Amino acid sequence: MSWKQTAAQLHVRGLTPLLTLLVLCAFTALATDRFLSPLNLTNILVQSSIMAVIALGMTFVIIGGGFDLSVGSTVALSGCIAALVMVKAGLVLGIVAGIAAGVLVGLLNGVVIALLGVNPFITTLGTMVLVRGVVFLITAGAPVGDEGLPSSFVAFGSERFLGIHYLVWVPAVLLVLLSWVMHNTPHGRRIYAVGGGRDASYLSGIPVQRVIASTYVWCGTLAGIAGVMLAARLQSGQPTAGEFYELTAIAAVVLGGAALHGGEGTLYKSVIGVFIMVVLGNSLNLLNVDSYWQRVAVGAVIIAAAAADRLRWRR
Repeated sequence: MSWKQTAAQLHVRGLTPLLTLLVLCAFTALATDRFLSPLNLTNILVQSSIMAVIALGMTFVIIGGGFDLSVGSTVALSGCIAALVMVKAGLVLGIVAGIAAGVLVGLLNGVVIALLGVNPFITTLGTMVLVRGVVFLITAGAPVGDEGLPSSFVAFGSERFLGIHYLVWVPAVLLVLLSWVMHNTPHGRRIYAVGGGRDASYLSGIPVQRVIASTYVWCGTLAGIAGVMLAARLQSGQPTAGEFYELTAIAAVVLGGAALHGGEGTLYKSVIGVFIMVVLGNSLNLLNVDSYWQRVAVGAVIIAAAAADRLRWRR
């Protein structure tokens, strides 16, 4: 195969997430006229905003050669901690506490996986259960802060700036900043290198363990931000929030073209993957598909994304 044919294949593969999203949108727009209504498009943007932040963090981990099953529980923990602290100590301390909770979970995952060498699946599965248990312990299983949150925080979850919801601005800004980090800093290039080959990276003098740990800290931090955003949207900290978010985030990142074995992925394509997942759910709702069948469809998409990744890298 010539280098021109290879380049053409890579170009087409790079456009696949966007083409998939466009085809899905076109099909739904033809099937129901409600899809292109301003209200529905706004709902899609707002629904995508929180998952997009989580997917950005998951992209760091997957590019680095791992994955994180604890992000859903981390979202719930961060949202509840933010609400609890906010009621007692004010807006700023609440936001800081919520994000800090995410940082701590990411640091715990990073230390256990990178320094102790425990399998990422086992580690983050354990963290997922542990953190969810902590959330129920500190909240007694009940929503927190639903009557005492600052009005400015509630407004952040429901109002707009320049005609766009505040929540939508967060992933937009983070996407620009983190794309710069991944593609224009030594740290970002090291993440790609470690995901592409840990042994070669170690021999090149890259601090592999530190880089791996940092990807989980990034993931935990962004899950913490998403948790605070979700608390603002729900106007309370919900101990049951974030369930199955980890699977949706992983599927979105893979749909965006990231390789599950690491070393390849792009943040903006992961956001496109999020839109694919959200638009799929929105389409099924508009078409009045039974909620049980919606679960079947989403599960099938997750399996198809993993299978496509496997087939893509066999070639």
